Order: sequence, then C-alpha cells, then structure tokens
Amino acid sequence: MELIRGQTSIQDANWAAARWWLLAGLWLTYASFGFLAASIAPLVAPIEAELGLSHAAMGSIMGAWQLVYIFSAVPCGLLLDRIGGRRALLIGILLIAASGLGRALAVDYWTFLLAVMLFGLGGPIISSGAPKLVAALFTGSQRGMAMGIYMTGPALGGVVCLGLTNSWLLPLLGGWRQVMLLWAATTLVAAAVWWVLGRLFPIEPDEPSSRPAPMAAPRDGSPQLALMAELWRTPAVRLVLLMGVGVFLFNHGLNSWLVELLRVGGMDASTAGYWATVPTIVGIFGSLLIPRWAVGERRFAILAALCVLALVASILLRFTESAPLTVGLILQGVAKSSLMTVLVLALVELPEVGDRRAGAATGLFFSAAEVGGLLGPLGMGALYDASGGFHSSLTALTVVACLLLVGSFGLRRVVGTSR
Repeated sequence: MELIRGQTSIQDANWAAARWWLLAGLWLTYASFGFLAASIAPLVAPIEAELGLSHAAMGSIMGAWQLVYIFSAVPCGLLLDRIGGRRALLIGILLIAASGLGRALAVDYWTFLLAVMLFGLGGPIISSGAPKLVAALFTGSQRGMAMGIYMTGPALGGVVCLGLTNSWLLPLLGGWRQVMLLWAATTLVAAAVWWVLGRLFPIEPDEPSSRPAPMAAPRDGSPQLALMAELWRTPAVRLVLLMGVGVFLFNHGLNSWLVELLRVGGMDASTAGYWATVPTIVGIFGSLLIPRWAVGERRFAILAALCVLALVASILLRFTESAPLTVGLILQGVAKSSLMTVLVLALVELPEVGDRRAGAATGLFFSAAEVGGLLGPLGMGALYDASGGFHSSLTALTVVACLLLVGSFGLRRVVGTSR
C-alpha cells in the first residue's frame, strides 16, 4: 500500500510539472499565431501599393481567414476531441506557417487572399485546442490563470509585430515579403518546440490512462451533429455565441485597422505602429489578472464592466489629441484582453458543456464568433471607402459595444435560470 501511495505521489508530481511545460509550449504556439494574425496591419500601405489594392479589397483579405474559420472551427473542434490536443496543435501551427510563406510569395489579390485563407484552417485548431487543453490540465482558479497566461502569447506576438515591423524589421529586411518570411520561419520554430515537448513528456492530457485524474472529454455516444444541435438548443450557449460575434467584430476590426486609423489621424507609420502596441501591452496585464477574478457570479459583473470599457474606448478613439487617445487605447486593451477569455470560461463551465464537450463547444463558439471576425475588418474597410474616414466605423463599434452590454445582463439571467 505504501509503495502504491509513493508511486501515486511521484505520478502527481510529474503531472504537475508536465502541465506547466505544456502550457509554456502552448504559449509559444499561440505567440506565433499572434505574429501572423497581426502581420498585415503594419504593412497595409506597402502591400496595397505593390499589389494595387483598395482599402475595401484589403479589408476582404484581412477578413478572409475568419471566413474560412467560420466553416472550419466546428470540424477542428471535433478533430481535437478525436485525436487529442498535442497532435492537433502541431497540425494547426504547421498550417499557420504555410500561410505565412504563401503571403510572402503572393503576386496579386487572389494569391494573397488564398494564403490568408489558409490561416483559417490552422487558426481554429489552436483557438479551440488551447482552452480544451487548459480545461484538461487545470481546475478552479488555476484554470482562469492558465487561460490568462496563454492569452498573453498572441498579445506579445502582436506587440512585437506592430512595434518592430515599420521601425526596424522593414528597413532591415528590405521589404514586406521578407518580413512575412521571418514570421513563417518563427512559426516553424514554435512547431518544432511543441513537437519536442510532446516527445519529452509522455504524460498525455488526452489519454486518461496516463493521468492521475480523468481530464479528457469522454465519449457520450452522441452523434457529432446531434451534439452540436443539443448545444445550440441551450439558451445560454446561443447567447454566448451571439456575444462572441460582437466581441470578435469589435476586436478584429480594431486589430486590423488600428495602425491605419492612427496613421490617417496624422501619425507616421512607425509612430502609429508603436501607439498600436498600447492596447496589446495593456491587454497582457489584463489577461493575467482579470480571468482569475472572473469566477462564479462575479464573472457576469466583470463581463458587463468590460463591455462598458469597450464602449468608452470606441468613443475616445475618434480623438487625435494624445490624452483622450491614450485613454481610449488603454481601455481598448483592457476590454480586448479579457472579453473573449471570460466568454469562453463561461461557456466551458456551463453545466450542459463541461470538460467532456469543451472541444465541440469551443469549436462551435469560434465558428460563430468568426462571423464577427470577418465583418469587423471587411466592414471597417468598406465604410472607410464609402465615407472617406473611420468615424462611421467607430460609430458602428459603439453600437456593438452597447449590444454586448445588454447581452451580458441577459447572460446572467439565462444562466441563473438554468441552474
């Protein structure tokens, strides 16, 4: 009996260490996601000039991977439940690297569009796989902290991309194509690191036989389409999905066009790139702190507060004066850092979802939410060409933030009723 207890203690210790190493690998994988996701924003001007694109055409390119994402997120979520997070994430990161290479080799609108669309095949594997792995590896407040930690990955990737592209990388490397090649190579390095971690740590969070406690999504025997239909019939799930559309519209729209918005407001490209890092830097700290607090009933109050911050940010970003603009960028950073994370936490902890359906539910979430991810960049580009500025786009984002605030109160009521 003592020998069994000793072996169990060693297994528990090994698992405790392995999950943090796996989280570190997940962070690096998501950082590479951030590099490629943010890579177009600081290069809008040279790409448009070389390929002969309008703002509306560039907006359609920026939203292309979200369009693919809409249709691929659910199959990718089901793939995660079937083959496990480690193998699926490796496939996802390799697809993202291929997207970066394709962008560097693009010769016109269509080839660039297809390269960006390839990102929409790899992206949902990482977006859905990350919360699934965290849900399997961590519990309680540590789960929220772990989600906050890995969400700093794409944030830091965005900071590096936005801050260094125009001021350092573009002059050093000599062109936007070389910058894209750099991000593709960096992503391949992340894929190699993730593969090595998978070889070093035999503890597989997708196999219950190698864990001290059952953490994987057990088979419930439901056909996959029936499972999706069952999730959709849950009022709380439907409301979370609708709010996800609004959150992604707000975040992806501003993420894609913020550098250009600041440049049109009077900044040069390098300065606009630096200022565009403010929301992301602020968001890193928000990602580490806010999800840890978003537990129980407190989650809905935090969600409503984040919606208010997004609303105020959309108003202040209209100003060109440094004081209101700085406040607007800070508030945008706080809101964008945690809105999606808190919504995903609320989703996976619904009684109808839980760990056993986390992959399918998050796949459904990102499939729906990326409708907003498509409409954000596309709509802002089209509204710019139609109105000659970004004021109409910011007005639309203000309306979206108001609707999200209403939805946060509705979610609290629906979840409370279902319990």
